[in-house]
Amino acid sequence: MGKTTTVLVRGSNLLVLDEAERSLHDALCVVRCLVAKRFLIAGGGAPEIELSRQLGAWAKVLHGMEGYCIRAFAEALEVVPYTLAENAGLNPIAIVTELRNRHAKGEINTGINVRKGQITNILEENVVQPLLVSTSAITLATECVRMILKIDDIVTVR
Repeated sequence: MGKTTTVLVRGSNLLVLDEAERSLHDALCVVRCLVAKRFLIAGGGAPEIELSRQLGAWAKVLHGMEGYCIRAFAEALEVVPYTLAENAGLNPIAIVTELRNRHAKGEINTGINVRKGQITNILEENVVQPLLVSTSAITLATECVRMILKIDDIVTVR
């Protein structure tokens, strides 16, 4: 049988309370994702940069529009580590470039460690995330792009 828990959140003002509530909601969603699909993967942008690298290699063997689309998708995946580095106060261009180089050398668990402000083996640092978080984000983003691409006409209204 399930258990119910009440969490009392206090703060100095409404803004602090709202932020605490959002943070608690995010944490509960991560736990829900972990319960729904019991797989953990490396965090710190490591899966996204590795997937980008693999898709980029695949795009090179494809010709025409398919190769172009796969390459664009691979580049879009790099937004995750770029944004993570930017939010951590690091140089995102240098970080993403170093991540690409380290992953090309076979260091697939290398990611951004925001606590240390550098790139490390993220699994050794115990920085993990539920698989469902990444797959859900990629699926949602892909579905949004597909919906945008299906738009065949725009009606302007004044």
